[in-house]
Amino acid sequence: QVQLVESGGGLVQAGESLRLSCAASGSGFSIYDMGWGRQGPGKQRELVAGITSGGSTKYVDSVRDRFTISRDDAKRTVYLHMNSLKPEDTAVYYCHVGVKYDPRLPTYDYWGQGTQVTVSS
Repeated sequence: QVQLVESGGGLVQAGESLRLSCAASGSGFSIYDMGWGRQGPGKQRELVAGITSGGSTKYVDSVRDRFTISRDDAKRTVYLHMNSLKPEDTAVYYCHVGVKYDPRLPTYDYWGQGTQVTVSS
């Protein structure tokens, strides 16, 4: 079983920065894709940033050039560096990992419990 523990959320003012971290624990699996999603008030969850096992990244247009996703495979941790935060970035942020228990089997998706990010104007 995969367990994900997120940290780094909080209350900041517009224009400030935050770094989110998410560490995966457990055994018997290999991590492939990692990412971050968010769910704002009254909105559906959206995936805002992703990073493959090869290091390729992708971002939703609304955060590109402001957010940077990175990973440390030795620590099984994914990070989201958020700069120039805006009030519309206010949301619960969830980390995501795709894992395989066997290379021949499909990828299983897991989500963290979420961490609140609030940006005041």
